[in-house]
Amino acid sequence: MSAPNVILICVDQWRGDCLSSAGHPDVRTPHLDRLAASGTHFEAAYSATPTCVPARAALLTGQSQERHGRVGYVEGVPFDRAHPVTLPGEFRRGGYQTQAIGKMHVWPERSRVGFDDVLLHDGFLHFARARGQRDVAFYDDYTPWLRRQPGAGPDSDHTDHGAGCNSLVARPWDKPEHLHPTSWLAERTVEWLYRRDPTRPFFLYLSFHRPHPPYDPPAWAFEDYLGLPPYEPAVGDWADDFADWHRDGDHEAFAGRMDARTLHRARAGYYGHMAHIDLQIHRIRLALADFGLADDTVICFTSDHGEMLGEHHLFRKGFGFEGSARVPLLFGPLPGGQPAGGVASEVVELRDVMPTLLELAGLPVPEECDGRSLVPFLRDERPARWREFLHGEHVLFDQSLQWVTDGRTKYLWMSGTGREQLFDLVADPHELHNLAADPAAGQLLLTWRGHLVRALTGREEGFVAEGSLVTGRPVVNILRHTRERIGAAAAG
Repeated sequence: MSAPNVILICVDQWRGDCLSSAGHPDVRTPHLDRLAASGTHFEAAYSATPTCVPARAALLTGQSQERHGRVGYVEGVPFDRAHPVTLPGEFRRGGYQTQAIGKMHVWPERSRVGFDDVLLHDGFLHFARARGQRDVAFYDDYTPWLRRQPGAGPDSDHTDHGAGCNSLVARPWDKPEHLHPTSWLAERTVEWLYRRDPTRPFFLYLSFHRPHPPYDPPAWAFEDYLGLPPYEPAVGDWADDFADWHRDGDHEAFAGRMDARTLHRARAGYYGHMAHIDLQIHRIRLALADFGLADDTVICFTSDHGEMLGEHHLFRKGFGFEGSARVPLLFGPLPGGQPAGGVASEVVELRDVMPTLLELAGLPVPEECDGRSLVPFLRDERPARWREFLHGEHVLFDQSLQWVTDGRTKYLWMSGTGREQLFDLVADPHELHNLAADPAAGQLLLTWRGHLVRALTGREEGFVAEGSLVTGRPVVNILRHTRERIGAAAAG
């Protein structure tokens, strides 16, 4: 069988539970459901470092945070020097044509990281816009295109409606639907299929900026979910653990209480983006069929992280809780009529995508990867031994939010306050009841605390001493140190 084409679709900030095929009561994703039904759905997939920059480092390098070195959101790290071995680079080395369309979120913004070419739209990049009065064309291809369209002007921007890029304030898109960034990406994808090299297999990375804010889907999608019953986010008995960081009423806060109307509209905008993306993915799959490529193209769909969406009075990402850290991970049917894996419950992570896609393409997996190939699951073969647990983390609120899970139990530890949380994800999937103080769960707590101690032993922050977790270790400067350490390693 000839080498298959490979399409990796990465969306931004899409929760792992937001698929109708996964039983979500409100979200409708019929075309992604069809992809999952004919392939494999990993229902315990996670982003170990759940914000945009470090998550993409894992996805594009096949590495854990212990190897790629990014334990928080840090801009300005030269991606090519820091991470010379990449997923697109290995495909290119193997003779594939490689193309990226959409969000890269690397620096410098035009770094190709192994792609033959990139068409960029990262959304509102604060770091890019703050670096002097550069023309937007230096780091974005969508906005210059928008300004050339009928009905737009020379100063038009995707920010014209005023909805913020990290804001809960939601409203419908203010321009014709075909001018929306989500539609633009699908249109550029179909155009690229005409221009690709037909003599070579291709690796295509489609990276949608949405459903990340601004919550501005087309009006039909916004209104469809606006009519749902009032939104009541899940709030656990431990929610006050983050009370010190509450900024009530702030629509860009990570923690706090928000009025019911703003939350209700934010949910409509968030789910509306998903409905729009689902349709555009179907549009792309129809185009593949038109080009005769549907039967020999592998499709993987995932997200860089989720969105707390007001659960436990938390918002955005960076947390180890299910809303933030669990992501969708779907693989469509394999070429050649190979059996589909159905639903896999083992815990997997974004680092596993790179070795999986390379193996499906018949290409070697570089030794730099510490992710594991998921191909046995895709072929409905369960490995005898799999990952015992997954370790995740992120610096937030001037401390490190640490967690370990096997998809059934989860333990979390806040390095600054020492607070512990323990959840039975089978009985309590919404993480409502913290078992850490329950005497009946004492042995379970010791076991899972021990897993985190194992994961953190030897770390430069000094989180572990004499076999115990150490509270209060300074992490305020660790993100700055990350930039320096990765840069020094790349230079060496």
